[in-house]
Amino acid sequence: MIAFRHVDARFPFLWETSDQPGGRWHAEGEGPAQYFADTPDGAWAELLRHEEITDEADLATVRRALWAVEIPDRSRRGVRALARPRLPARVLRGGLASYGACRREAQRLRARGAIGLVAPSASLFDDEARGWRVKGGLEPGAARSGRVIVLFGRRPDLVGWSAAAQGRPHRTLLPKVRPLGDPGSPRAR
Repeated sequence: MIAFRHVDARFPFLWETSDQPGGRWHAEGEGPAQYFADTPDGAWAELLRHEEITDEADLATVRRALWAVEIPDRSRRGVRALARPRLPARVLRGGLASYGACRREAQRLRARGAIGLVAPSASLFDDEARGWRVKGGLEPGAARSGRVIVLFGRRPDLVGWSAAAQGRPHRTLLPKVRPLGDPGSPRAR
């Protein structure tokens, strides 16, 4: 599987130490934890959500590296072999207040030997991980929901390719991003 990750272009595409700030699936000091999205839009949506970028004018200031990273198929079951958190959808997609429950679930999964997990994207609204098709011009691809892949620990085995050295998300992504303060409720328009 190829997964996607945005990073500050001054740094490698993976964390190597536990100095990593805490996130949804790990607390400070529990890293490294490698976070990926199953689509480029999902990776960009993570940035937009956490930076609370909602205005198209703010996109002009974004300059991030986007990496395509191969997640190896160690078990011959690929991403399906990763753990699935057992939490309600409102927690899996919730804002900062939901991080404690997600971290406890990740600790439980790691204690049971999980090397990583797959969860629904908290940053993209459901059915917004669609790509594009060319049919007389660009048109949206089929609806699908995004996923986040988290691998625990250092991962020197992963191979990544630079997809953009100084990229930014397209303006059409803004309405697809769930605000960070949203507790997981349906899209508000």
